[in-house]
Amino acid sequence: MIECSKCGKPLDEGEQAGPVARICAGIMGDEYIESWYFCPDCQVYYLDNYRDRFSGEDSFSVQGPIAKAKGDAKVALIRQCPKPHSKRCRCPAHREYFGSWLD
Repeated sequence: MIECSKCGKPLDEGEQAGPVARICAGIMGDEYIESWYFCPDCQVYYLDNYRDRFSGEDSFSVQGPIAKAKGDAKVALIRQCPKPHSKRCRCPAHREYFGSWLD
C-alpha cells in the first residue's frame, strides 16, 4: 500500500486511487516501471519504483514526499508520451525521462 507520509491517506485505494502517471522502460535487460502518486490534501507526490530484473530478484521502493513542482514536471513529461506503458517506446519524452539508459 502506498500512503502519504504526511497525512497517512492511502493513495492506491478508493475512488481516486492509482497513479496519476506511469512510465515503463527497458534498461540493460531489466524493465523499470515508475508510477507517480499525488496526495491532494498535502500537495506532494510519491514515486513508486518497480524493477523487474532479467537476472535476479525484482525490487520495489517508494520515494517521497516529492515537491509538487518537481512531480508536476515529471507527470507533464510522461503525459507527452504516446505509449508510456511500452518499455520499447523511444519517443522524446521517454528519452528525456530516462536519458541515454534505454535499451
